[in-house]
Amino acid sequence: MTMNTITAFEEDIKLQENFIKKFTPQKPFSKTCQKRMIFCGTGDSFAAALLAGAFSNFLVRTFDPLDLVKNRNIAKNNTIFLVSISGNTATNIKLAKLFKHSVAVTANSKSKLSMSSGKTIALNYPSSNVFTSGSIGFLASALTCISLVTKFSTKKASNMFLKAQKVSKRIKLSGRVFILGNLHTFPISMYFAAKLYEVLGIAAQYEHIEQFSHMGLFSAKKGDTVFIFDENSPYNTKLKQNLTNVGMNVIHPVANTKDKIAQICFYTFLSQFVSLFYAKKFNQKQCYFVIAKNLRNASSKMIY
Repeated sequence: MTMNTITAFEEDIKLQENFIKKFTPQKPFSKTCQKRMIFCGTGDSFAAALLAGAFSNFLVRTFDPLDLVKNRNIAKNNTIFLVSISGNTATNIKLAKLFKHSVAVTANSKSKLSMSSGKTIALNYPSSNVFTSGSIGFLASALTCISLVTKFSTKKASNMFLKAQKVSKRIKLSGRVFILGNLHTFPISMYFAAKLYEVLGIAAQYEHIEQFSHMGLFSAKKGDTVFIFDENSPYNTKLKQNLTNVGMNVIHPVANTKDKIAQICFYTFLSQFVSLFYAKKFNQKQCYFVIAKNLRNASSKMIY
């Protein structure tokens, strides 16, 4: 009997605690090479691709795949890194065929994407082998993308798993959810929103911290939840106080480390645990995207 997708999601999350301790990074490309590197991806993989840009200090560029299909001159004489766990997304495959210098970053080395690309970087990680919302696959692709542009250690990051689990148990969601991120955590804000969509089917919005006060705040209501994915600072203290004063549920979890890799891992794990704990709280057996069959069919027709 196949396990349900919430149980599979939980199993995959648990596998990360050991995986991150044993993660083997790629060798970073030189700064000169990075200036001619472009990363692409969709969904969780787009968030992973954005992390490559952030950790390269934006030497490498990140684009939505469809934008590159429509504006091919952008990628002329560049190497395109196409991030896709399944290796089956149609737009990525089209890009691989369009450009001579393409590299597939995928868990499926026999996929159409891998076969269409000049090279493949294989993502190797354990899983429950049940199709569910992405967790360990995202972590593997995110860390791999980052390792292509900078050296790092996951020693401090491995301590973040239990910390995020503990913090997540105390988090209470109310109203609409807003997730705010900084230079390095904005992609994780996007990832968290994706988990809330896929696992719980609830509305969420992600923005840069500064931009929220200019835009998203004006769609917020009293009782809505705002996550701040950033360390303590005078700016964040002021933001939290002002939002609290107008009746918003402000959640500001901090990793208490200067290590950027540890920070993004902390917020990644927290994103997963919050989604998981809320699903279990309401005795949910399947991820929302599994039971929302009409929406999933519409999605699949566009993706594949």
